[in-house]
Amino acid sequence: MCGIVGIVAKTYVNQTIFDALTVLQHRGQDAAGMVTSDGNRFYLRKDNGLVSEVFRTRHMKRLMGNVGIGHVRYPTAGSSSSAEAQPFYVNSPYGIALAHNGNLTNADELVDQVFKADLRHVNTNSDSEVLLNVFANELLAQGKLVPTADDIFKTVERVHERVKGGYAVVAMITGYGVVAFRDPHGIRPVVYGKRSTPEGDEYMVASESVALDISGFTRIRDLEPGEAIFIDMDGNVSTRQCAANPQLTPCLFEYVYLSRPDSIIDQVNVYKSRLRQGIYLAEKVKRERPDHDIDVIIPIPDTSRTAALEMANHLGVTFREGFIKNRYIGRTFIMPGQAQREKSVRRKLNPIELEFKDKVVMLVDDSIVRGTTSQQIVQMARDMGAKKVYFASAAPAVRYPNVYGIDMPAADELIAHGREDSEIAEAIGADWMLYQDLDDLKASVRDGNEAIQEFDASVFDGVYVTGDIDQAYLDRLEQKRNNAAKSNSGDKPQASSNKNQPACRVS
Repeated sequence: MCGIVGIVAKTYVNQTIFDALTVLQHRGQDAAGMVTSDGNRFYLRKDNGLVSEVFRTRHMKRLMGNVGIGHVRYPTAGSSSSAEAQPFYVNSPYGIALAHNGNLTNADELVDQVFKADLRHVNTNSDSEVLLNVFANELLAQGKLVPTADDIFKTVERVHERVKGGYAVVAMITGYGVVAFRDPHGIRPVVYGKRSTPEGDEYMVASESVALDISGFTRIRDLEPGEAIFIDMDGNVSTRQCAANPQLTPCLFEYVYLSRPDSIIDQVNVYKSRLRQGIYLAEKVKRERPDHDIDVIIPIPDTSRTAALEMANHLGVTFREGFIKNRYIGRTFIMPGQAQREKSVRRKLNPIELEFKDKVVMLVDDSIVRGTTSQQIVQMARDMGAKKVYFASAAPAVRYPNVYGIDMPAADELIAHGREDSEIAEAIGADWMLYQDLDDLKASVRDGNEAIQEFDASVFDGVYVTGDIDQAYLDRLEQKRNNAAKSNSGDKPQASSNKNQPACRVS
C-alpha cells in the first residue's frame, strides 16, 4: 500500500503535489518523494519520513516545473532504506521517473530478465525500480525519437504482458508528459480528474479521489483495469485499454481499512460502504445472539468509527467514544516492525474509565491482522472495569497472506491463521469474537456499484486472482521477509497455532 500522484499543469506543481501527498499520507508513512520537470530536466527530492518532514521550504523552491509525480511509501518487504524511497528515475530513453503502488509477484523473474535480456541495471531491492526498467526498456524498443501516445500505450501493453501482480503506476517522461496505468485486475486503485484555470485545463491522477478534492480538481473517473492514460505537456488526454483480458477485481481491504472514508473508489463511496458494514454486523449480532447483553458499543479509532456507529444505531445500543487517540502517533498496522507496533498501542490510545466501568462492552475494529493491538485494547477495557468485553471486526478473519502490496506476507503473523473464532477470542482475551461474513462485506461494497462482481479477497479466502501464487511462492516470500526483519530490526513474527495449514487456495 502506497500513495501515488501525477500532475500536468500550467503553473508550478510542487505545492499541489505536496498537498495531495499530505492527504494520501495514510497510505504510507515510511518515506515520501517528488519529481518535477521544467523543460528537459528532473528535480528530485525524496527521503524517509512523513511528507511534512521530507519537504522543507528549501526543497520546495528547487522543485520547479509544471509537470510532476509524487509518492508516499509503505514498505512491504521489510526494507526501510531511504535508497528505496520513490520515485525512481532512469536517463534512457528520454528520462523517465516512476512511482508505484502495489507488489509485483514475478519480481524475481523480472530482475533476471532486466539484467540478462534488457541489459539494464537495478540498484535496489525495490520492485518499483524493476518495473521502471521494464517500462523504460519497452519504450526504448518502440524506437521513436519523439514518442507518441500510441507508442506509450504499446509500451504499457508490453508491460502488462511481462508483469504480474497488483500495481498502480504513474510515470513522467521528460518533455513529453505523464502516463498512468492500472493492473489488469484493477487490484490497486487509480483515479483522475481535471481542474480548469485561466491558463487552461490541468489534470491529476492519484490513488484516491481525496487527492483531487484538496486542490479543486473535479473527479472524472477511475481507470479501468488494464487501462492507461497519457497526458501530454499541452494537457491533451488520451486513454486506451492495454490489457488482453481485463477483469475488475478490486482489493476488498481498500474499503475496510486502506482508503480514507471520504474517497470514492471504483464508483463506491467508501464512507457509505463502511456504514453498510456496520449494518451487516448488527444483523449478525441479531442472528447469533438475539438476546445480547451489550450495554455500549465503542469504536477503536479511527477507521472503525463509521461501522461502529451504524452498528449501534441498528441494535439500539448506546454508542460511546471510549478511547482518546494521540494523533501524533502513526497507524500501528502500517508500522514496519512488530516491536514498534506493540510499543505504540499504549502511547496511541488512552481509555476513558467512565465508559467501561461495570458495563458489557462491544469493541469494534475495522479488522484484526496480527492481534497484538487487539489483545492490548481488550486488556485496557478490563483494566477500566468492564464486566465483559466483546470484540467485533468489520472485516472477516484475516487468515491468509497478502501478496499485492499490503504488509501481510507471512501467514504465521496472522492471529486468525489456523484458528477458529473461539480460539481467536481466547487469544486476544475477549469474551466473544464476532467477525463480518465475507459475503456481507462484499455486499457492503457491491451495493455501491453492482458492476463489481468479484474482488481480491485473498486475505480472507486465500484465492489469489492473478492465478500465479502457490505455496512455494508464499514460502519464499515469508522466508525473504523473515530474513529482512531479522537483519533490520530483530523482530520475529507472531507464532501461529498451526504452521502446517495451507496458506492459499488458487482459483
